Amino acid sequence: MNKSKIKTNISISDPKDFGKVAVLFGGRSAEREVSLKSGSAVLAALTKSGVDAHAFDPAARPLQELINENFNCVFIALHGRYGEDGTVQGALELMGIPYTGSGVMASAIAMDKWRSKLVWQAANLPVPEYEALSEPSDWNALADHLDLPLFVKPASEGSSVGISKVKTVEELPAAYAEAAKHDKVVICECNVSGGEYTVAILNGRALPVIKIEPANEFYDYEAKYLRNDTRYLCPCGLSEEQESVMQTLALEAFALIGGESWGRVDILRGEDGKIYLLEINTSPGMTDHSLVPMAAKQAGISFEELVVQILETAHVG
Repeated sequence: MNKSKIKTNISISDPKDFGKVAVLFGGRSAEREVSLKSGSAVLAALTKSGVDAHAFDPAARPLQELINENFNCVFIALHGRYGEDGTVQGALELMGIPYTGSGVMASAIAMDKWRSKLVWQAANLPVPEYEALSEPSDWNALADHLDLPLFVKPASEGSSVGISKVKTVEELPAAYAEAAKHDKVVICECNVSGGEYTVAILNGRALPVIKIEPANEFYDYEAKYLRNDTRYLCPCGLSEEQESVMQTLALEAFALIGGESWGRVDILRGEDGKIYLLEINTSPGMTDHSLVPMAAKQAGISFEELVVQILETAHVG
């Protein structure tokens, strides 16, 4: 198959037209285990749909083998560093291999929670109050400015890796040290307590909003991937007008960073009803606990249809 055949928004009627597809999953990031689950689910769904799909773990194999073994395109199911931050996207572009998801710039900006907030602020989109931290930060002044409790997190990690909810000033240095293990840039955000929501985006369309209700302190790694008592509400309980406003904000935020193909925008809602952008995932999870498949199901799209529609958006550059 000619690699230029697969372009954004073109429907493929015969799964064989995709040619030989590599599902990239695993990788070297802190989210490797989640990526293995996502990639396995994607691989199974593509195979079931008749696509000639094959597992490819870039932690175990050099990317050059994608060319050596005549792969026609790539479904990126990597999460975190080296897979969701523009790194692998740039490598694939250099090799001229079409891939799913956003390009280099959008992937890099979305992975960096600090810089994505700067971009949104420049366009007057709402974000929670935050500060970038350093080791000599004045913790008392920080708590006075943002109010406790606070969330301290590495700027460029996903799946809640390295995040702490801080309730006292005395906890701030340890929270900073934990986040700094994962990234040299650490941010601190104020607590927005009116509810957490997420909006999946597929091919320029915002899917139904999901409300997330964790049973533990906050929506951490355990709540996302290990617990079975986290509640996901879809319909989300908002009015049609409120949900539409949230979807519109998600689409605007996604477009502003240059997002393409598919992704997920996480949003916080204050007790006063105001909404705030939290972060964007350009290679969201596709596990049995993941949110994009839930939203797709609510929209009448099966998991197999979802992965094929994502694959149809594979592109170069």
